[in-house]
Amino acid sequence: MTTQDAILLILFISILAGLTPVVGNYLFMVFTDGKHFMRPVLGWLESVTYKFAGINPKEETNWKTYTSNLLLFNLIGIVFLFVIQLTQAYLPLNPAHLGNTSWHLAFNTAVSFVTNTNWQSYAGETTQSYLVQMLGFTVQNFVSAATGMAVLLAVIRGISRKTTDKIGNFWTDLTRTTIYILLPASVVLAIVLAGQGVIQNFKTYETVQTVEGSLQILPMGPAASQIAIKLLGTNGGGFFNANSAHPFENPTPLSNFLQMLAIFIIPMGLTYTYGKMVGSLRHGRTIFLTMGILFLLGLGISLYSEYSSNPIFGNLPLMEGKETRFGITNSVLFSVVTTNASCGAVNAMHDSLSPISGMIALINMMLGEVIFGGVGAGLYGMIIFIILTVFIAGLMVGRTPEYLGKKIEAFEVKMAIVAVLAPSLVILLFSAWASVSPVGLAGLNNPGPHGLSEILYAYSSAAGNNGSAFAGLNANTIFYNLTTGIGMLIGRFGIIVPVLAIAGNMAQKRVTPLSSGTFRTDNWLFASLLTAVILIVGGLTFFPALSLGPVVEHLLMNSGLTF
Repeated sequence: MTTQDAILLILFISILAGLTPVVGNYLFMVFTDGKHFMRPVLGWLESVTYKFAGINPKEETNWKTYTSNLLLFNLIGIVFLFVIQLTQAYLPLNPAHLGNTSWHLAFNTAVSFVTNTNWQSYAGETTQSYLVQMLGFTVQNFVSAATGMAVLLAVIRGISRKTTDKIGNFWTDLTRTTIYILLPASVVLAIVLAGQGVIQNFKTYETVQTVEGSLQILPMGPAASQIAIKLLGTNGGGFFNANSAHPFENPTPLSNFLQMLAIFIIPMGLTYTYGKMVGSLRHGRTIFLTMGILFLLGLGISLYSEYSSNPIFGNLPLMEGKETRFGITNSVLFSVVTTNASCGAVNAMHDSLSPISGMIALINMMLGEVIFGGVGAGLYGMIIFIILTVFIAGLMVGRTPEYLGKKIEAFEVKMAIVAVLAPSLVILLFSAWASVSPVGLAGLNNPGPHGLSEILYAYSSAAGNNGSAFAGLNANTIFYNLTTGIGMLIGRFGIIVPVLAIAGNMAQKRVTPLSSGTFRTDNWLFASLLTAVILIVGGLTFFPALSLGPVVEHLLMNSGLTF
């Protein structure tokens, strides 16, 4: 690693740490309906939206109604996306005259974008029209991200309120998050990216002559607008098949740096917002530090693995599959950030990562992507682990477990276990099925343990609503489109429903005054215990599968065998 690489890492971490309270305070003002600088600019749009949709923004609901509204909204989104993909050949804004997608790909893609996964079993520039990319995918990039933050808001209200069954209004939360946070941030980032060279047009595909004299077709389209929200909303769906490794999508070192910042900025800011809304900035800081430690741990291991020499590769760092314009450090940092944040955008092919770096990417997703995680989703996923941690701590000291003054009882623990088990079952059961099924094995690009890693990665990405891929698995088949689609639904709503149930139950409880026997959740002891619980739960659940995939591949590679 060069001095320039070290400066890049220090600059990246420093900028994000410095912006966390700034962004977090703005999010706090939006979420609490306070005064902020975007209200005079876009307040009219919020009012028009409520009037058009017939919404009373001050009317609050219980958790069951909140959940029903959320599920209905997402169901409508899935149906709409499914239909426009099946009919895109007859719709406008299709200058490349692309045909209709298959039913199973349309199902997979519709579920993917609605669940904030953005898993893509297709090449965007050769499969989806401009209309589908804009009206379908870009819109869902906004509202799926806003849905994640709406769920987090409901959870915060459930924790901070007492003796009530009201946790907010889903439509109000969705509207304010979209209008005041995601929309203005995306407009600014899209303009900046376009200034760096990310294309934004409605041209037909152009045929050019290369320096060798051959002809090449260059895809065009409104890319910058989708790239901005795919990053800020931790969605990850690339306008082009190569995603952020494509020069039209990520043309310069500055655009690459800004894209990585955009992925983390809202999830990191939400830790500050959370602390402020529940009345304990120290607790929010503790969550931030826990996530930060896990992030740095994974990043350090990945960098060490990629820069380690190996006789098989001539004792050189591993450049296969890396973005040669940006180098190893940028590619590794991007891979860790995107799998931490359930984004799925990539600027290098993860199939070519070293076995250990590939394992870190897998672990980031298998842990529920709670290391900052998706916008909203990462933090409410972390709250699940916090509930388990205070429950375990209560058992250890012989006291009733409490979290921020609320007793953690059997219902909360059961729902937390359901939220942990749902994506874990998807990853392990579907991976086992694919690894012994002819239709599952037919899609592999590599045999042996690396092939198993490709399968594990696909279902980890689906269940974690990440969307990135190892890029070595042909997933555009009926088997993979249906199984990963089902996995994405379970990974999204199998967590959201239990989390909202916890929020509703917590809101009805009284707050217990702090005492000398209260287990504190705002110090290093709690951060250490929380980190241990996250790693132990993930280790016990997935270590056997990982040991057969990347661990075995690493040992065999050091013995001179590759796959």
